Order: sequence, then C-alpha cells, then structure tokens
Amino acid sequence: MSTEIWVLAELDKGQPKKITKEMVSKASQVAKELGGSASAVVLAGGDVPDAAGLGDFGASAVYLASDARFEQFLVSAHVDALAALVAEKQPAAILFAATLGGRDIAARLSARLGTGLNSQVTDIRVKDGALVVTMPIFGGGMIAECGFTGPGPALILTRPNAFAAVKTGNSAKVVQFIPTIGEAGAARIVQSVAAEGGKSANLEESPVVVSGGRGVCDPANFSLVRNLAEVLGGAVGASRAAVDAGWMSYPHQVGQTGKTVKPSLYMACGISGAIQHKVGMQTSNRIVAINKDPEAPIFSFADFGVVGNALDILPLLTAEIKKRKGA
Repeated sequence: MSTEIWVLAELDKGQPKKITKEMVSKASQVAKELGGSASAVVLAGGDVPDAAGLGDFGASAVYLASDARFEQFLVSAHVDALAALVAEKQPAAILFAATLGGRDIAARLSARLGTGLNSQVTDIRVKDGALVVTMPIFGGGMIAECGFTGPGPALILTRPNAFAAVKTGNSAKVVQFIPTIGEAGAARIVQSVAAEGGKSANLEESPVVVSGGRGVCDPANFSLVRNLAEVLGGAVGASRAAVDAGWMSYPHQVGQTGKTVKPSLYMACGISGAIQHKVGMQTSNRIVAINKDPEAPIFSFADFGVVGNALDILPLLTAEIKKRKGA
C-alpha cells in the first residue's frame, strides 16, 4: 500500500466545492508527515476546467474521469469506479465530505472493500506512524481518538469547515482515466421532485449565518430571522430544538446532528448554546448571541452578547442595518 492520501472531490457546476479544498489541504499536510503525497479523485459528468487548480491547495495529482454516466448522481456508479481505482493504486486513506452523497459513497465503499470507516471527523493526524482521527461522540459531550486496523485504505468522513483551505501556489498533474462501471451505469434518474420549501439552506458556504432557536417561540417568528439574514446577505440556520418543533426543516439545522458552519459572522438568536449546538458553529470567526437569559451558556463563548428578547431586538437590528446600507 502506498502513502498516498486521496480526497474524493465534490463539485458545483464543474468547480471544486469549498469542502473539497479543505480536505485537500488537510490531506496534503498529513501525507507529508507520512512521507507521501495527496491526490484528488474527480468523477465528473462533464468538463472540469480547473482540475489542476486543486494543486493550489496541496494536491500533487488529480485522477480525473469525465464520463456522462456521472452526470446524474448514481452512487453505485461512483462506488464501482472508485473501488476499481483503489484496487489499482492502493492509497493509504481516502477522505470524503460528510454530505449526503459523501456518506452514501463512503459507506458503500467500506462494505465493498471490507475496510474501516470513521465518520464526523474533525481532525486527522499521524501518531506513531499511523493515522489517527478525532471525532465528537455522545452528542458532542466527549472527544474520541480512533485509529484504523485491517487491510485496505482508511476511509474518513470529514465534517465541512473542520479544516482550513490553505493555498500553496502549486499546480497538480491531471491523470485522466477510464472509469470501470458495472451494471449501475445503465441506471437513470427519470424524475426529481423538489422538497417543499425549495432549495436547501447553503449554510456551509455562506459567509453569514443567522440562526434561530427555541427563543423564537413560533414558526411565524422565523420571518424575523430570515429578514435579518437577507439584509446581511446570509443564510438561515436553526437549532435542533427549532427543527424538532417543526419550525424549520432539517437542512437548516446547525449542530452535532446537523451541519457544521464556519462563517465570518454567526448570529444565534434565542439559542441557549448547548454543547450539541456549539460543536456545529464554535469555529465561526465572529459569534453574536441574542438571548434574554443572561446565564445562557452561549454567552461564555460568544464574541458579542445582547441580553434581551430576540423578538424585540431582531426587527430593530434589521431596520438599522437597512438604514445604514441605504445611507
């Protein structure tokens, strides 16, 4: 087995997503400690004009398969192609994004190869010459370190925004290959139905996230959260309590069982700051908390805190921002 660490790239309109750049940077750092290199695997349904650009984040090579059968996301086709490439190249580890697609591919590949898979990973390092990953367990109440045993590459599902995307100024060598796909390649998606409410919240990519919690009190009051997010050019998030109450849909949930975000600005409105929520947003550059309870845990790690009823403060804050933007 080589000391090469792979990243399965995720794309948006042919361009690498932010999570892909984060994973490549981390893979490059860890690979150097092992005396190896980092590479990205791109399975695309069309052209990927900036594939070599992943070298700017530490990739030495990009294994690129451009095939119409990847145009629709059919997980079995991706697993077929990836398993065949693994058998040929024998990487030491593969990083996947902890997205819906990444989880699906990683789990099936783990079963196909009979190798270990660690999920919700927030850090990767080398200890005594072997890979060790860090992940929250028991609802974020504890942090565990886990290694890998057995044959085959270590499979690692990483949480978005867990690593920094660091530019290196390099360029990667693009290695094109013909994917091996079995009967899965004959399948087609004949109809897609959008969930009620339109597109999911793009929380991981947004520079500003405004989240509401139990203190918003009613689903109708989430309009106040949306209004503030809109004037700030951000996305709307929610605590688990708000999602469990049916006030917001799951794609908006921030926290241990939701999404991990790292915006420039995170605003927590009526959110107490329990550990389950904290692990999903604590690495934000600036955290502003609005809560009527001065003893709320969120004030212990927020950069700025406002003690007061979010329902009273949000309209005033939105109006003031609109006023200043119009000035």
